[in-house]
Amino acid sequence: MTRPMDLQRRRLFGGSLSVGALTLLTGCDISDHDSVQRALAAVSRWNDRVQAALFSPNRLAPTFPKAMAVKDFRYNAWYGPDKAPKLDDATYRLTLAGQIADKRPWTVAQLRALPQTTQITRHICVEGWSMIGQWSGTPLSVFLNRIGADTTAKYVGFECADGYYEGIDMPTALHPQTLMAFGLGGDILPTPHGYPFKIRIPTKLGFKNPKFVTTIYVTNQRPRGFWTDRGYNWFSGI
Repeated sequence: MTRPMDLQRRRLFGGSLSVGALTLLTGCDISDHDSVQRALAAVSRWNDRVQAALFSPNRLAPTFPKAMAVKDFRYNAWYGPDKAPKLDDATYRLTLAGQIADKRPWTVAQLRALPQTTQITRHICVEGWSMIGQWSGTPLSVFLNRIGADTTAKYVGFECADGYYEGIDMPTALHPQTLMAFGLGGDILPTPHGYPFKIRIPTKLGFKNPKFVTTIYVTNQRPRGFWTDRGYNWFSGI
């Protein structure tokens, strides 16, 4: 059964694709004229402002009973699972940058020693499918406070081992359901899903949930996004 919140999101997101996304989906070039580009870019910025205004740190995404979490969570990336980066515990280091007081790198063992929680939430993909998963990990807000991040800054950005990059607004980073997810389905996060951890944000579309994170930085300059650079809205959440 589709929940009203999901319908609201899909209507908003469905009307939010910019010209780049439409070109990707249709294979047609509708952007020959600069005036079209400027108009659609303005609509995209308006959508971002509306979605940001609707966001509330006190509004939680729906949660579900454990029985509804799928056992075999769907793989999704622009490359096949055999191409997923295989990061080694012995050499992996999470790099920190930007407006952070303690920039010492973190090992996998140190990350796993952080306090963890579990949530069962729905992943919503811009491609039109969704799936409920059981995620375990550390609230990103806990980690940001631990490293002395400036939470008055506007954004948190991520860089990843597979070349992906993404960023979110600080209120979303501090949302109680935004996790550094180390586990899926009660097990250690599998390599294809982003080992050693991914950012799990149930209030955002799936492409805002980066995997294989190797760098976290805090900034007042809005970070670029992999799919945003290819035409999707930057905020992409509610």
